[in-house]
Amino acid sequence: MSSDVLRAGIPRGAYAQREDPHLSWLDDAGERAIGTVRRRLRRGRRRGKRIVAHTGKLEGAMERLDDEQLRQTANDLRIALKRDGFRDDHVARSFALVRETARRTIGQRHYDVQILGGWVLLRGMVAEMETGEGKTITATLPACTVALAGIPVHIITVNDYLVGRDAENMGEIYRSLGLSVGAIQHGMALKERKAMYACDVTYCSNKELAFDYLKDRLTLGRAGGRVRLQLERLRDGSSRADRLLLRGLCFGIVDEADSVLIDEARTPLIISGRGQQDGLQHEFYRTAVSLAEKLTEGPDFWIDRRERRVRLTPLGEARLREFARPLGGIWSGRQRAEEFTTQALSALHLFARDQHYLVREGKVQIVDEYTGRVMADRSWERGLHQMIEVKEGCDTTEQVEPLARISYQRFFRRYLRLAGMTGTAREVAGELWSVYHLAVVRIPTNRPLKRWDKGDRVYATTDDKWRAIVSQIDAEHAKGRPVLVGTRSVAASEHLSQLLRARGLEHQVLNARQDRDEAEIIARAGQAGRITVATNMAGRGTDIVLSEDAERAGGLHVIATERHEARRIDRQLLGRGGRQGYPGTYEVIGSLADDLVRAHRPKLPFQQGDQAPLGSDPHSHRRRLVVWLAQRRAERLHSKSRRDLLKMDERVARMLAFSGRGE
Repeated sequence: MSSDVLRAGIPRGAYAQREDPHLSWLDDAGERAIGTVRRRLRRGRRRGKRIVAHTGKLEGAMERLDDEQLRQTANDLRIALKRDGFRDDHVARSFALVRETARRTIGQRHYDVQILGGWVLLRGMVAEMETGEGKTITATLPACTVALAGIPVHIITVNDYLVGRDAENMGEIYRSLGLSVGAIQHGMALKERKAMYACDVTYCSNKELAFDYLKDRLTLGRAGGRVRLQLERLRDGSSRADRLLLRGLCFGIVDEADSVLIDEARTPLIISGRGQQDGLQHEFYRTAVSLAEKLTEGPDFWIDRRERRVRLTPLGEARLREFARPLGGIWSGRQRAEEFTTQALSALHLFARDQHYLVREGKVQIVDEYTGRVMADRSWERGLHQMIEVKEGCDTTEQVEPLARISYQRFFRRYLRLAGMTGTAREVAGELWSVYHLAVVRIPTNRPLKRWDKGDRVYATTDDKWRAIVSQIDAEHAKGRPVLVGTRSVAASEHLSQLLRARGLEHQVLNARQDRDEAEIIARAGQAGRITVATNMAGRGTDIVLSEDAERAGGLHVIATERHEARRIDRQLLGRGGRQGYPGTYEVIGSLADDLVRAHRPKLPFQQGDQAPLGSDPHSHRRRLVVWLAQRRAERLHSKSRRDLLKMDERVARMLAFSGRGE
């Protein structure tokens, strides 16, 4: 992104953002573009090294200043940054100031590699930093620099827990420099949200931010120009601008960038309102589920687990017409009857309790498959949520109608400058560039890694897998090592918990049911002999601090109980061990019956059956090849679905623009 996109001072206009870029990035993957990126990265690395050296030279001078002189230096920098922009000498001075402020306020000094990471973020790129290398404190460098220039900063992460933790832990740095810091939490009132967004630096989750943006778009409509809003205020004494939550999309730093910009990008964001309801609608959902329960998998319908779709067979269509004919009304239409029954079949067969959702206090709550957390007040569309409620015997809620929608791709491309940081970006570097124009820069570790891979084991059945996992946990526990076991669902974590109790092994479970105790569970997970069983909640943003006894015993041992549908998610979990130069080991213990293999199992020439041709050895190369290929197929499928969503979203946006309607 060119350096003149983001200038010092709040950008002018009613709502600061980029115009929706209708670019052919998805189709522009030629060698010329890639060569341009490589040249820019080489030049950027050289400049980054100069910034690191310049910052180091200023460190001694900053240390000699008292607190009042530091504040005066911050004030001087405000003027210089607003006047001259982000010149290298101003940036180095700002980084040195933030480094010294952090040392005095929170007792942490930025390492040189973090200074380099901060420079990469300031330039609008993705910094790939190993897990445990301090991404949270790295973000304070560009955030303070940009905020001192008078530009609103959003630091975006994956959940409310990390929002609150990071804002609290880093808040003293900002306040010492005369900057205000806010944190957006779910359930916060609109007035309080607006106050948080009015701060110099705002921590927020990607979902809360994007939905607040859509609310602003609904408020502004298409007639949201600066002149029109000023005329409204002159005429009425108030304006729609007074009801806006954000000040625009100026500078965004996305923590866990691959999760937010890639994984989350498969699902569009939709704001809904209450539709017109009638007393017959709730009975309609029950009828749809009842009809679906009369159909049998195989003869009547088949399930495509790769695409997560259900399709009726010709026989199933005929049987459905027979069942629906006496019902009359809406069920007399063939297309509508098939559409609603297929949705009910999806509710019955594709969405599992304690994996895709929880039932709490009689309500169905969606579980985010990437973070393992409950997504409060979210619902599936087109009646799917209500049909799952019928399936679980809950009271059905009212169906909602979409008011506004946008994909993550289009939303984040509207930032005047966007940057990101993550431990796992190399696998999706091409997609980050083609969709967001974000180059990935690898940041070296501060200390040499001491994380050892103990390899993969793949068993024939899930029972064999769980027996091996429990035995391995017992063996590592006997050495006095802390053990972290990652599972893909709430149900799997609770099944393993039962097995560990039967073995007499004390442990702690962290999943969506225990989300209120997350901080306490993570705080104890690095103690010697501690066993923690967790869903993806422990896979990102969690710092497991080792006790001295645990370090002497060999550090944290991480076990993944199956491969995920993306290598990056595996690396996030396995990277919880061996952080910041401490020792640690990891391994994957899976089976040929895991969800990934069942949904994406490849056809191989040496496979003539499910068991014997692959051998009985869990270390078999053939078994591991099956899992490896299944994961690659899943990654390709998800990449295609993201491309398709973006193309569809852009097509819908063009149609709405032509019709005169908003998003």
